[in-house]
Amino acid sequence: MHHVRFRDPAGAVRRGEWHGESVSFGGETYDLEEVDVLPPCEPTKIVCIGRNYAKHAEERDESVPDRPLLFLKPPNAVASHCDTVSLPAGKENIEHEAELAVVIGEQCRNVAPEDAETVVAGYTVMNDVSNRDDQDIETNWVRGKAFDGAAPLGPVLADPEHLANDASISLRVNGEVRQDSSIDHLIFSVPELVAEITAYMTLEPGDVISTGTPEGVGSLEDGDRVEVEVEGVGVLEHDVQQV
Repeated sequence: MHHVRFRDPAGAVRRGEWHGESVSFGGETYDLEEVDVLPPCEPTKIVCIGRNYAKHAEERDESVPDRPLLFLKPPNAVASHCDTVSLPAGKENIEHEAELAVVIGEQCRNVAPEDAETVVAGYTVMNDVSNRDDQDIETNWVRGKAFDGAAPLGPVLADPEHLANDASISLRVNGEVRQDSSIDHLIFSVPELVAEITAYMTLEPGDVISTGTPEGVGSLEDGDRVEVEVEGVGVLEHDVQQV
């Protein structure tokens, strides 16, 4: 099943089912034009993974890490499917990063890799929008990664069985394919990531692990339309604007 959070025409927030061109809840079905699609979860934090595809590390002229490279995005970074993300003013190089995102289903700590699937609620799609101007000169990446709207997320939460081990991941800007790879190229798998992260911190229901981006990252400009797709999960769409 593909689950969706949305605001119905009366303004109520609902958790229902996604049907592609419509959503449903409680016996009522709404066309997408009638509702506001919301992020599929409300994370207290997004734990992101850097350089988790070898070819992306290569294009950034950086080495592959010997353990997962972790950084955080706060709740203010979350944006919705079909939102318009405002890019930070005065920056010349804001880039897209297509990512598979893992949504946590229960509070957890010290999870063994073999038990990781028991704490995963499902999967969604994220664009790790990155301000390279600041990321490349700072060590904590707050300006580079944590600005408002830097984590478009959605549109759905797909049950785990919808994600194949070799699911494709791609990103298009104004219809042009920029990224095209497969999640079987992940250096650190989802179970390994869950184990590593929960060795250091408690994850809460709705928290997100964004698993890293493949090669092909590129710049975004005012007015661009972005589509991020993970096979079996869905297509996240959003616009960007330069403020």
